[in-house]
Amino acid sequence: MTMRRLALMALFGSTSWAAQAADKVVYQPVPAWVKPAPAIDPATITADSPVLLLLDSQQRLEGGEVWQYTDTATRIATTEMLGQAGTVNLQWQPAAGDLIVHRAEIIRGPEHIDLLKAGKAFDVLRREQQLEQRQLDGMLTATMAVEGLRVGDILHVVASITRKDAVLKGQVQGFQSLPAAPLKIGYARARLLWPAADTVQWRIYMDAPKPAEATAGAYREITLPLPLAKQPELPGDVPARFRKLNVLEASSFPDWAAVAGVMAPLYATDGLIAAGSPLDAELARIKAASTDPMMRTAAALQLVQEQVRYLFNGMDQGNYRPQSPAQTWTVRYGDCKAKTLMLLALLHGLGIEAEPVLANSKLGDLLPSRLPTPGAFDHILVKANVGGETLWLDGTDAGARLADLHDAPNFGWVLPVRASGAALVAVPLRAHARPDIEAAIDIDESAGVGMPAPLTAAITVRGRLAQMLQAAQAQASKDDIKTMATRMTESIVGSSTIMDRKLGFDPVAGTATVTVTGVAYPDWTRTDQRYRSTIDRTIADLKFEPDRTRTAWAALPVATGDSASYRAVTRIRLPAGGKGYTLDGDQILPKPMAGVTVIRTVRNEGGIVTLDDRTVMTGAEVPAAEIAANRATIAAAKNRLLSVVAPADLPSQYARVDATKRAGGFARIAALYDRGVADAPDEAMSYTNRAWFWEQIYDRPKAIADIGRAIAITPAADSYTWRARLYQESGDRDKALADLLAAQKLDPSADDTVGQLALLRADRGEKDAALDLVQQRIDAGGKSKAAMIAMKAEVLARTGDKDGAITAIDQAIAASPGNPQLLNSRCWIKGTLNVALDTALKDCTRSIELSDSTVAALDSRAMVFFRMNRMEDALADLTAALDTAPDQPASLYMRGLILSRQGKAEGKADLAAARTIRPRIDEDYKRYGITP
Repeated sequence: MTMRRLALMALFGSTSWAAQAADKVVYQPVPAWVKPAPAIDPATITADSPVLLLLDSQQRLEGGEVWQYTDTATRIATTEMLGQAGTVNLQWQPAAGDLIVHRAEIIRGPEHIDLLKAGKAFDVLRREQQLEQRQLDGMLTATMAVEGLRVGDILHVVASITRKDAVLKGQVQGFQSLPAAPLKIGYARARLLWPAADTVQWRIYMDAPKPAEATAGAYREITLPLPLAKQPELPGDVPARFRKLNVLEASSFPDWAAVAGVMAPLYATDGLIAAGSPLDAELARIKAASTDPMMRTAAALQLVQEQVRYLFNGMDQGNYRPQSPAQTWTVRYGDCKAKTLMLLALLHGLGIEAEPVLANSKLGDLLPSRLPTPGAFDHILVKANVGGETLWLDGTDAGARLADLHDAPNFGWVLPVRASGAALVAVPLRAHARPDIEAAIDIDESAGVGMPAPLTAAITVRGRLAQMLQAAQAQASKDDIKTMATRMTESIVGSSTIMDRKLGFDPVAGTATVTVTGVAYPDWTRTDQRYRSTIDRTIADLKFEPDRTRTAWAALPVATGDSASYRAVTRIRLPAGGKGYTLDGDQILPKPMAGVTVIRTVRNEGGIVTLDDRTVMTGAEVPAAEIAANRATIAAAKNRLLSVVAPADLPSQYARVDATKRAGGFARIAALYDRGVADAPDEAMSYTNRAWFWEQIYDRPKAIADIGRAIAITPAADSYTWRARLYQESGDRDKALADLLAAQKLDPSADDTVGQLALLRADRGEKDAALDLVQQRIDAGGKSKAAMIAMKAEVLARTGDKDGAITAIDQAIAASPGNPQLLNSRCWIKGTLNVALDTALKDCTRSIELSDSTVAALDSRAMVFFRMNRMEDALADLTAALDTAPDQPASLYMRGLILSRQGKAEGKADLAAARTIRPRIDEDYKRYGITP
């Protein structure tokens, strides 16, 4: 918050009021009741002085009027501040009171330059600054360009605002902002005074020394030095009642009943719907449609929510006084007051018992600890009694239907508005009857584990979100809708590519539905020699991480947010008709967990897994004593996420792809990618998405063609590098070289491009060019230096320089000892060169001990065992590597080679798989002197 903004907040820290007053700036001396602040001495100002030198806030409550006086002085410390402070803007609401300017001056050393001298004055502008937030506040802005202001000057502005509201019938309420450290202010205070004969309560909520209340003449007053000391920190998830308002609050209302009584006349509904009026016709229509009070209530609420748009009207008498239902229906807009009065009039016309209730939409939990004031509320809604049931009806909400009438807002405490007065009432915590978001998802994984899966999903939302989507459809572009649909889908399904999407609306249900078709990418991982796919996103996404480590926080409960309800029904068609596929994890969940109850139903029938998760949140707090137990329950549930487990004898990816190809099982997936291209033929991603799919099923020519189409649209370096790899795997080294050079030109720093290019040049016999390329990166240093030294060793090994290769990799390890990747590289180089096999074995074993992933080191050690003619040990390591990564071509090739030499038929299958995955693999191993 800038110092300038804080000063202005002090000017307008009180709520607005309603009374007739001038819409022109008044110029008067400082009133006699004000105690002047200490004079500013420019001689004491240094570069270390605060920017805000003075913030003096004084408030007088008298005769139903609040007079807010503020004296501010701001040091113009920088050129940037000169631009910010070069125009003084003061806002007030002319219907509520006056803006009185007492002084505006520049203090420059001993000189005081009067900005009001010679008839200069503030210009008055009307600026509806919050119109984008659907608010008309009726504020006027008095503005003055400060001529001649310089860096080093002090801008001194003294002004008052008076406010009076006849609605309050002589009662007053006041609010003054209380800044606290670490904010620096030269001199600051808050002063409050009122006639000694009046009864005024005041309260400070922040931690501060209690100011003494004293009598000064005919007034009582308190004075509070500012800024207050730094306030204790609180965790972000505590309930609102533990938050401390940074205001000095004052009120002449004796209790909440008085507040309720003074507001009640504004919501009397007798005669508000005139016979024969347009609104009376709507009332008759509702009566004729049903005699059921609950259905009538739903119809009245729907009318107010959907036929009257929300627009806050704080102009003229609009702050507390609602516009009439007839006017609301005519203009078809209204704020919460207008919508509540209209809904009340309709309900009373239907013979339904209902009353307005004041609420605070954000800080309702704080109300019992606050002084009774109308300013404690920022919202009003209807409390109705229908058939003996209490309903909470909010005309400013959206999309409510009969099924939603029993929902309750998370407003904490509210105040019924009754002429006889009322006390605060707690709003009950209730789960939403209908899901706020409901998803129906179908994923077809019949093409096999690890393959993209055709996806259809329908995501239905209601309430305000449905309204937003409806508005977005009218204004958003095709790309905007595509982005929105993708984000919504990924938040529920996970990684996916959306080809088709559409928005639909059901006015009867009050819902909007996003329907998408595309491809999902199920996350299959291999654990304990089995492929597993986690399908439990509900618990995986559940977070409960309260911080109560500080002693002062130990007893604080946790707020769990607003009430909400979600449902996701996911149907997954398994490969092979589900044969051998099982479920692992929680099919029944503990409830509740941190205020969240998940009702789960799971079926695994006919090769289809159906997961139906209904998530219900009431907004209930978690007591401090139950935090640990809830945390443990959630952690345990996260350790048992529901997963699909593939059979232990699942064929390798090569075999699965081959079988699916022969059965035509990829046709639907290919068609979806084709639709993606047709939908966005000018987007490179459409082609790279399809190219990725072609590569997954080993159709390199089609992948190369699609990457080429993407490059023609967006010549990205990573696309060139990708296509170069595919060209190289296909044996076209010239085209690979051309692509790598193009990639290097676009992004010279990419390690992947440098590595591929160096090895390709080495394979082409261009040893010096390869070494020069890598040496440049080594000389540049940085985090990739060790990897580039290892790459240099690989280049030297490929070009026959055994000693140079060993020396280079030794240097890399010396620079990064204990690096498991480098240890593996040295083991591999020694194994492929067939040298120093005893130390190579130690390197591999050490790498395995240090690595999180041991696949590469196991494959390298198998090479060493092969060179040592220890075939059974080699087979053991190759099998262990393939247990974790069944489609690693190097391990498949070596195992196939050894098994073939042993006369075992299964060796042919391994060799065939390796050659499909890496077509040039025979050439690679021939370089090492190894042939089947």
